[in-house]
Amino acid sequence: MSVNLYDHITQRFSKRLTQAYSTSFSMGIFLLSNDIKADIYAVYAYVRIADEIVDTFHDYDKATLLDEFILQTYQAIDRKISVNPVLHQFQKTINKYDVDKSLIDAFLKSMKMDLEFNIYSRKAYEEYIVGSAEVVGLMCLQIFLKGDKVKYNELAPYARKLGAAFQKINFLRDLKADSIGLGRRYFPQWQCNDTFDERVKTEILEEIRSDFKIAREGICMLPSCCKFGVYAAYVYYKALLIKISRTPSSRILETRIRINNFIKLLLLFYAGIRIKLNQVK
Repeated sequence: MSVNLYDHITQRFSKRLTQAYSTSFSMGIFLLSNDIKADIYAVYAYVRIADEIVDTFHDYDKATLLDEFILQTYQAIDRKISVNPVLHQFQKTINKYDVDKSLIDAFLKSMKMDLEFNIYSRKAYEEYIVGSAEVVGLMCLQIFLKGDKVKYNELAPYARKLGAAFQKINFLRDLKADSIGLGRRYFPQWQCNDTFDERVKTEILEEIRSDFKIAREGICMLPSCCKFGVYAAYVYYKALLIKISRTPSSRILETRIRINNFIKLLLLFYAGIRIKLNQVK
């Protein structure tokens, strides 16, 4: 009984952590079927903690903390328990769906890259996108499909593109915090031109639009348990992309681009209507 209580508490902890850090992703998760919500919360909470270590724990030894987090991750998966509530829920999800550990390896490698790189080459950028975003999309896809390996292999390329698009938009949204606050430049287009100008922005936007075009095809093939939630996130990020495209490049470097809560609700309503009419686009 006590273990079941602990499971319940750690599940609620992952949910609350997700809600505290991201209203947008929380909205998307809320729209998923009840039987998969806890597992998606578990993945997001885990990813969030790792990201916080490398992005915000400035007064501490980030490298040591990350190394300990990595060790504890694999211990939790092997032992099927952890006294860390986020790791406990994560290991339950990983073991439940038999998630390939290579996906976790790739994610953690990208987190380490944030401690090693400030300026990203094209090769490093693409490797970082795979680990920080694409494999997270693949973990979620395994949960959505409840272990159906055939369907997973069919939809994996689309999930990768969607994860990549989301991450690149996050980079644009957080350009000021990353470049000025953390001294990071992820976009290789920016390395070739020292100034983040309209030409650089346009090249990045075209790359993201290409990712979105492919990703949308995959959303149409998702099962009903997750289609609304994923499509709502897609609609939100597409609106964010449009707002960024209409914002001068100089302004993007000065402020964090946001979508206000009222517009988020309208986008949610729009996504719901599209799903109802089977007109995902």
